[in-house]
Amino acid sequence: MTSQFSGDTQTLSLVAFSAVVTITLLLCVMTGPDRDDLDEFYTGYGSLSAMRNGLAIGGDYISAATVLGTTGVIAMYGYDGIVLALSTALSLMLLMFLLAEPLRNAGRFTMGDALTRRMPGRAVRIAACAVTLLALVPLMVVQLAGTGQLLAFILGFSGETLKTGCIIGLGALMISYAAIGGMKGTALIQMLKMVMLLGSGAVVAALVLSRFDWDPGALFTAAADNSDVGSAFLNSGLQFAGGPYPGLDMFTSHLAVVLGGGVLPHVTMRMYTASSARQVRRSMSWAVSTVVLFVLVITVIGFGATALIGRAVIAGADPQGNSAYLLGTQAAFGTEVSATETFLFTTVTTAIFLTLLASVAGMILACANSLAHDVFADRLRQWSGRREMMIARLSALAVGAPAILLATMMQHRSLQPLITLAFCIGASAIAPALVYSLFWRRYTRAGLLSTLIGGTLVVLLLMPGTNLVSGSPFSAFPEADFNWFPFTTTGIVSIPAGFLFGWLGTVASGHEKAEEQRRQYEAVEGWILAGAVRRRD
Repeated sequence: MTSQFSGDTQTLSLVAFSAVVTITLLLCVMTGPDRDDLDEFYTGYGSLSAMRNGLAIGGDYISAATVLGTTGVIAMYGYDGIVLALSTALSLMLLMFLLAEPLRNAGRFTMGDALTRRMPGRAVRIAACAVTLLALVPLMVVQLAGTGQLLAFILGFSGETLKTGCIIGLGALMISYAAIGGMKGTALIQMLKMVMLLGSGAVVAALVLSRFDWDPGALFTAAADNSDVGSAFLNSGLQFAGGPYPGLDMFTSHLAVVLGGGVLPHVTMRMYTASSARQVRRSMSWAVSTVVLFVLVITVIGFGATALIGRAVIAGADPQGNSAYLLGTQAAFGTEVSATETFLFTTVTTAIFLTLLASVAGMILACANSLAHDVFADRLRQWSGRREMMIARLSALAVGAPAILLATMMQHRSLQPLITLAFCIGASAIAPALVYSLFWRRYTRAGLLSTLIGGTLVVLLLMPGTNLVSGSPFSAFPEADFNWFPFTTTGIVSIPAGFLFGWLGTVASGHEKAEEQRRQYEAVEGWILAGAVRRRD
């Protein structure tokens, strides 16, 4: 990608990026835990209001992959991109209505806490931690690898050393956010990010609509006319047209997003920051509202990019369409750009930059919390809170450093397989485990381990065979072809397999074990489903 932005814009963006780094790091230092209190580090004492917690949940949920990637799919594939955006919003709605309150009641700090409320055991905690890492580290790599490309595109540099330096420097900064700020510090960054994203995005969307006399129909028609594919742009199936089963491929891809997006550990950890069941419901209402609003914004910007500059120009800048958000923003201003519009564009780029920072910081925090609390602290119960917090901070470094290294190695390859891997693990392992654990009375420890391990292994076995990894010009390894699985995602096999493994593991445990689990579940059912009791042990 080559930069298309003026020197003034690049200079202003660099100044804005520097200011954001300074301010957010200062916020983390000021709001980070000043005592050796685990509740303060892991949950911030549940001190955030419903609105602020909702913005933080929305901020964790909306990553740079959503901002750039989903907008790119909308700009490149029209109707299919809208369905993807709606699937993203639907996933958070499912979390809100089905899992948010039981998760808050059952858990304390991590997903391992929620799963072991009924079935205590070190094996469960280790499995939960492993799945957390396997789901989130690929997403971290995606965000970090995109950092160098994004800054090169905006600031106009092309040297590989500079791109790699950006990845390493910003990765170190994100580790610092998680280690210093804890839950409250990262929450403040997420709130700032969502306010900037929604505010700047809404203005750009309004500018796009004003170019078409505020008529969405005219916008969609212009986008189809300028897409080089005509009416197919506004019909289903364009994105998956090259596969042998396009309809089924589209369905399973979006099913993985719907079931997997909302249950990823960096999102569910925000459920434990709510101080009450009523608070978590109100927080999720704010989160869903902000995500739905943002989906509308990126839909308008994505279609606006295609309508104003054309699908071919977007693909020429980036075959995946990841530059569509920025190109659409620039096109909305027209050829004559005023000082106000330059400032607005700088705000947009700064919001995306902050999204990169905040997203990875939240993921590192979720992984570090799980390592410290589920693996190390669970083994040594006599550890003090001070020592566990120290381990959590060291875990942030232990997780972040390999992610930075992988990002430097993957920055020139397609990152879509890593995004898909994360969502498929969420849909095939985490979602079945949470649903069964929270609602199935006879679910056993063997069933839980079978779900987590079996669902994850199926995803890991099938993913290398998809056309996202090899066999197409847009795959991670376009020069190779070991594509044998005829679908874009693993969901058609791995999602049913995750639920099936849970059922088989439970059945294999025997009737007596299932009855024992039923009795144990009935003893805690009141507080899990209705918050009748709130245990903090």
